[in-house]
Amino acid sequence: MIDIWGRPTSICTQRVLWACAELNLEYNLTLASATMGHQGHISRGHAPFGVVDTDIYKAMNPNRTVPLIKDGSFILWESNAIVTYLAMKYGAADLYQDNLQILSQSIGWMAWTNEHLEPPLHTFVMELVRLAEELRSPETVEPARTEVENWLRVLDEHLQDHAYVCGDLFTLGDITTGASVYRAHLFDACPPSLSNITSWQKRLRERNGFLHHVAPREFHLG
Repeated sequence: MIDIWGRPTSICTQRVLWACAELNLEYNLTLASATMGHQGHISRGHAPFGVVDTDIYKAMNPNRTVPLIKDGSFILWESNAIVTYLAMKYGAADLYQDNLQILSQSIGWMAWTNEHLEPPLHTFVMELVRLAEELRSPETVEPARTEVENWLRVLDEHLQDHAYVCGDLFTLGDITTGASVYRAHLFDACPPSLSNITSWQKRLRERNGFLHHVAPREFHLG
């Protein structure tokens, strides 16, 4: 049994839960967050899930962020590192065909997602959904939309000759990238003209891990 600390509305936690679903791993999820709780963001006066502010948690993750996992005595934070660890330990054949080159390509797309897509997507989430009205900066939204669209055109061109981000088979690279691109769809930042992305996302929606841990709109718009 793997212990996970995180929250369903965290796209980084969603990555880990989706990976667990792909690998049929049993886990125990402890709700944890410094900024979000059952009712929403702390800027609206809502109580956070907490846990991350405890000394016990800090000893496991000095950043006090989520997600975090404990697999036996092994502790690991940062979602892409966690997804890679789970794939290498429990699903080398399933999530990267036990091929070092495919693993490396997957990690490349995971890093691409964090570096290019996630910063402007975070702007959407905070400015359009989570922050209290008086704390929002609406002038940042359209520049963020343009940035997301520009990067998605890069991905769409890449997918012209690939069913998935690393070739013809699903890999861990599709988990991180797929969850973030889905969020971009929900915020109307993925133009319908990007047909290769549309086809790829349809394939991802057939996977149980995606349906359970990424697809619910309230995980992104609440």
